[in-house]
Amino acid sequence: MSEGLVWLNGELLDFASAKVSVEDRGFQFGDGVYEVVRVYQGKPFALMEHLQRLQRSAREIELPLPLSLAELAAAAENLIARAGIAEAELYLQLTRGVARRNHLFPPDTPPTLVMTVRHVRLIPPELRERGIRVLTVPDERWARCDIKSICLLPNVLAKERAHRAGAFEALFVRDGLVMEGTSSNVFAWTGEELVTPIADHRILSGITRGFVLQLARQHGYRTAERDLPLAELRSAREVIIAGTVTELLAVIAIDEEPVGEGKPGPLFRQLYAAYRQMIAERVR
Repeated sequence: MSEGLVWLNGELLDFASAKVSVEDRGFQFGDGVYEVVRVYQGKPFALMEHLQRLQRSAREIELPLPLSLAELAAAAENLIARAGIAEAELYLQLTRGVARRNHLFPPDTPPTLVMTVRHVRLIPPELRERGIRVLTVPDERWARCDIKSICLLPNVLAKERAHRAGAFEALFVRDGLVMEGTSSNVFAWTGEELVTPIADHRILSGITRGFVLQLARQHGYRTAERDLPLAELRSAREVIIAGTVTELLAVIAIDEEPVGEGKPGPLFRQLYAAYRQMIAERVR
């Protein structure tokens, strides 16, 4: 079974052979951005949407892409095909390149672009069936969460804290408002509308988030993108998290307090089925 494959600045390598300099600014400063794309049946799902977001993140940190979006897409698709893994995750990372350590941007330094393909870590079916528990944590991240930065220390700490508490995910809360998960967006079904935090500088505008809103509207549900107080989340009939690899998961408890009936609800099941159907149609 193939471990996977690496594309490093245009060169195809196995994982053992792929090396990046210790002076890469991604390693020393976290000076870079990234994306994760789910691969189904050997085909990348929503690849262009992810590449467009990568382009936006790079633009926000004044880091030009070394390739056009079309060239990036072609390189990614070739990497996926060469790796030969049907159910995979594609990781892309762009940093400001290799230079002697200095906070200032290094002039005339080519960026480092890495893509990797390896087997996806699938969500266990029983977890999807029974739902997950989440933990709320104070949001101690920086003010530009709309940029998909490789600086993920607060997310790592929060995820570990949730894991140690027996929860699947941690939800960031800022000034009494729910923001998002460490690697997911969050939705609350009030019985009247599906609410998700507005996609401003405080959260990442998730690709899956956009699909969930689209599918909910197509199925006749009213949606709202606005501030989501923690108290409203706790009283919701259903709570759902969504992400590229996570897809959709039903939240059955927040800080050990049950959500709704304490089990995945009908809205979750309908939206998850619709999401899987959309995937099947797009990767056909």
